[in-house]
Amino acid sequence: MVTNQDAEAASAAAPGPGATVDPMRLASRWRSQTEWDRAVPELEAEPEPSELNTVNSSGLFSVVSTDKLSVKYLGSHHHGHDVGVVQADRPAPTRRAVYYFEMAVRNAGYKGQTSIGFTSESFKMRRQPGWESNSCGYHGDDGHLYRGLGKGEPFGPKFTSGDIIGAGINYLSQEFFFTKNGAPVGAIPKEIKGPLYPTIAVHSQGEELTVNFGKEPFCFDIEGYILEEKMKQQSVSDKLNLETDISHWIVRSYLLHYGYQDTLNAFDMANATDPPTNRQNGHAEPPETYGLSHRKLLRQLIMSGDIDSTFKRLGEWYPQVIKDEKSVICLLLHSQRFIEYIRAEQLEDAVHYGRANLASFLTHEAFEWLLKDSVALLAYEKPAESCLGYLMGSPQREFVADAVNAAVLSTNPTMKDPESCLYSCLERLLRQLTVCSLERRAFNNDQGDAFLLHKEMQNYERSRRS
Repeated sequence: MVTNQDAEAASAAAPGPGATVDPMRLASRWRSQTEWDRAVPELEAEPEPSELNTVNSSGLFSVVSTDKLSVKYLGSHHHGHDVGVVQADRPAPTRRAVYYFEMAVRNAGYKGQTSIGFTSESFKMRRQPGWESNSCGYHGDDGHLYRGLGKGEPFGPKFTSGDIIGAGINYLSQEFFFTKNGAPVGAIPKEIKGPLYPTIAVHSQGEELTVNFGKEPFCFDIEGYILEEKMKQQSVSDKLNLETDISHWIVRSYLLHYGYQDTLNAFDMANATDPPTNRQNGHAEPPETYGLSHRKLLRQLIMSGDIDSTFKRLGEWYPQVIKDEKSVICLLLHSQRFIEYIRAEQLEDAVHYGRANLASFLTHEAFEWLLKDSVALLAYEKPAESCLGYLMGSPQREFVADAVNAAVLSTNPTMKDPESCLYSCLERLLRQLTVCSLERRAFNNDQGDAFLLHKEMQNYERSRRS
């Protein structure tokens, strides 16, 4: 995931060949589980319409129910301006693939002149949506679509009492679309700029509508529609011509980078192919093969909680990594050793170890918060069940293992690209994909979905469990 912190870290000075990893660049990768869980909602947070606006409406001709979800026509239909128009309390959110809402026609009234659509904030509240510029509306009495041209165009079937009509914005294709009783009616190009409000209107005696902004299940399968639209987008990229073994090479480089030697061997055997050459520098042997067997063992030791052996092996193989006893790698390893004592319920040993090995890191800028959280585990009777319990899980061990792996890679004297020690090719590709998708959204007036890896993983987990 690309965040401001990632961007700041990316601009920091990169380590040169043979140097250990810059602590602030490592720190930009660290997240607690709580931070991960709230990262995407914070990045994508947008207020959504939840009810009808009882203030900015043509109150002379309509009344909104106390729950602010229904509207009824009360006026006298003498001319075209006697319209009961009501907007939602907020504009349609834009940072998503699709926005959609529905209305149920409880009563089509005397003439069935109900309508649904989108209007701008400055829309005249005594006109049907689509009768003025910067608006679009699908009308029930004639089935026509109006989009500010003063004259409707044939679009879909009429609708009346008992029908459920939906209106949406497809930000992927930049279109408005409408539905009737769960079936698509049609779509038109979205030519209106700026914030748009979901809008409904009544125009003759007895007409009554109820809206659904998503609190209740929609009649239309909106999730299926979104999936189908995303598959259309995916089909465009699927037509791109790529080298036949590019996917194999990207996965293999990831396994190499993080020292998963056993998985790498199984992967090569399963694909029954020779290891592809390095396309980055033309060498037959990628730079990630540096210290592969050592990095494999170091990862295994850390993931099993054996930090003492990790220190010992580093001292034998890569002493420069832990030569500075106040380095970020030493901090991470010592804090993990402290955590391992707590995992084993050896609290007295943890206290002694903390006093002897953690005190000198209290002013360490990069991981000050990690150190404080680690020490705070002592305050809980059941630390694994506390708000800091994430420190005692395998993801924290994996983070420390990744940091040590990066530090070892950075000691490779032949490494030409210092960034390579921090990120595998796959991760750089995903970061680039994120940046490009955010740029595309900015180009479209901040409208549309963006690729965020953590959000995609959350969606995958939800679909896998369902």
